[in-house]
Amino acid sequence: MTSAGNTIDDEDTFKILIATDIHLGYLEKDAIRGNDTFVTFDEIMKQAVQNEVDFVLLGGDLFHDNKPSRKTMHSCMEVMRKYCMGDRPIVFEIISDQAVNFSHSKFPWVNYLDDNLNISIPVFSVHGNHDDPTGADGLCAIDLLSCAGLVNHFGRSHSVEKLEVSPVLLQKGNTRIALYGIGSIPDERLYRMFVNNQVTMLRPREDEDVWFNLFVIHQNRSKHGATNYIPEQFLDDFLDLVVWGHEHECKIAPVRNEQQLFYVTQPGSSVITSLSPGEAVKKHIGLLRVKGKKMNLQKIPLQTVRQFFIQDVTLSDHPDLFSPEQPKVMDKVMAYCQEKVEEMLEEAERERLGNPLTPEKPLIRLRVDYSGGFEVFNTMRFSQKFVDRVANPKDILHFIRHREAKDNIKEESLDFGALLSRPNSEVLQLRVEDLVKEYFQTAEKNVQLSLLTEQGMGKAVQEFVDKEERDAIEELINYQLEKTQRFLRERRVEATEEKIDEEIQQFRDSKRNTAEEDEEVQEAIIRAKANRDRSETVRGDDLNLSDEPADIAMESDEESISAPPIRGRGRSSRGGRDQSTSKRGRGRGAASKSGRGGRGQKGSLSSPLKNKSIMDVFQASTQRTSRGNTSKLDAEEITIEDSDSDDNVSFFKSSRTKQKLTSFSSSKRGSQSQSQSQSLKGVCFDDDDDEDEFDPFKGSRRQRK
Repeated sequence: MTSAGNTIDDEDTFKILIATDIHLGYLEKDAIRGNDTFVTFDEIMKQAVQNEVDFVLLGGDLFHDNKPSRKTMHSCMEVMRKYCMGDRPIVFEIISDQAVNFSHSKFPWVNYLDDNLNISIPVFSVHGNHDDPTGADGLCAIDLLSCAGLVNHFGRSHSVEKLEVSPVLLQKGNTRIALYGIGSIPDERLYRMFVNNQVTMLRPREDEDVWFNLFVIHQNRSKHGATNYIPEQFLDDFLDLVVWGHEHECKIAPVRNEQQLFYVTQPGSSVITSLSPGEAVKKHIGLLRVKGKKMNLQKIPLQTVRQFFIQDVTLSDHPDLFSPEQPKVMDKVMAYCQEKVEEMLEEAERERLGNPLTPEKPLIRLRVDYSGGFEVFNTMRFSQKFVDRVANPKDILHFIRHREAKDNIKEESLDFGALLSRPNSEVLQLRVEDLVKEYFQTAEKNVQLSLLTEQGMGKAVQEFVDKEERDAIEELINYQLEKTQRFLRERRVEATEEKIDEEIQQFRDSKRNTAEEDEEVQEAIIRAKANRDRSETVRGDDLNLSDEPADIAMESDEESISAPPIRGRGRSSRGGRDQSTSKRGRGRGAASKSGRGGRGQKGSLSSPLKNKSIMDVFQASTQRTSRGNTSKLDAEEITIEDSDSDDNVSFFKSSRTKQKLTSFSSSKRGSQSQSQSQSLKGVCFDDDDDEDEFDPFKGSRRQRK
């Protein structure tokens, strides 16, 4: 696909107006900014009429609130009826099964084909995270517009476990567009769907290569957490253009993803909802022209968006002007901040000249870093000077203070528990594998892994936490130690520390992010389960031998030692609360002895590993294996020392297979193995510019031919 700047408007050219994150109703009760969203939305729809577009494509968050007010809904419907209805003919047709595209609607067809409506400009939209479906019926504000015949709502998902995206197929002359869309889904859930190969993009069966594949998504594009975003590499490589909503910074110029070979455009929001640097970028909407497989995206600046200027000031960077020890330094700082605000107001006045559509009062934000001993002053008193000149007088100033960097971080001992002492919002985004990886990345060299990889250890710890495989860590270490010793014997390594360290490092790196690494973890889990089965069998025999004395002790009138607390939800601990002589508790405990599934059996045993933390088990396992290592290696006159670990994680490009359906062929990530899908979790994806690697885009073209 190429980008053509001289695309001619003819009977084969689609003209599409693209906008995202309009946020109708934002601050609607504000005396100054209350009508900003409605005025800008009117300008957007007016541009659609003036440019005679075929349809308008919205990328989510049309409304700011999930339940917009009557004023907001009325203003939205007023604008749409004003610009979207008329006698202008629709010159493109929809050739896909509309009952599939709009299956959630009571009127499963596009609005311009309804005999009761007279639509001149259709509007296609996905929902965003602000106006997503909620409630028992799963309705959202866009569904109201859809029922009224003003919007064609597509991109709805019916399952929380898997996603099948069926495109809206449009044709104008010889140009065909396959319009895909995914409404806002919690990022962690959609991330998990992609990793588990549960996202399927259906494709037209006939003439796959002639379709222009346009995809609309409303998710986090920038990384906010391990799985709290959607990497571009997750998307299929047959796409031609991705319209990315949810991100408010305007990056509307299409950017080519060199790995997946598609373009990404990020129109950004049309209203300023946060006083951050990303919102200070000039707001635009896009006019997309598509002819065949060629496209051209024209940027259209919005004239009715309120101006926004932001500056950062660090007081410690101006020792010649003021210092904390000076008398009346606060007055000097206040005068300096006032001067900066005046400069931004003058710049806003110059830019507003000749543009009567721009609101008169701009948004001003001055972020003041008062680190270094300075003190803050009264922001309300400062803002009173600009009440009649700015649109946000209450939050012009924002004081910040950065923590001073510590001189020697290595002197501090890193506590694994400190990784968990985070705000709740961050803890919810953490995974066990990420904690393990972060621990070894920030730990000192003397506690780094030399035999295991961070990913393998993370999976073992995950088994310990999620599935209570208490021997998983120890068995993984033992199994890896055996393999390393066998490797060194086969290689006949020279008995020097440097040579041994080098061989171990190479052996360790050769398994990183491979199927062998996953096989080692699985083997360790199998061994751990076998040990658990043997221990439970022995414990069951001990219980059978000790039934009679236990009955005597429980029926004694004297005080008996209470049973240890039972982990989980085993009912045997609820028999008599603090009454250990209860027959109910004894009866259920005895009944649970038979079979592995009895929870009472586990609860009635006192296991030394039961009350240990992850780090206790890990340290104990390391100590035991280190003692074993010393004895084994001494016999062979080999000494193994810890070596620095390589934390670089490679991203594996997975091929995709095609599955032909009745009317569509399913483009899945079927060839991606389960081990590779697990390795994608918590991985930073870097673009690979190596031209000698497999080209996924070209490869898929050859297959389709």
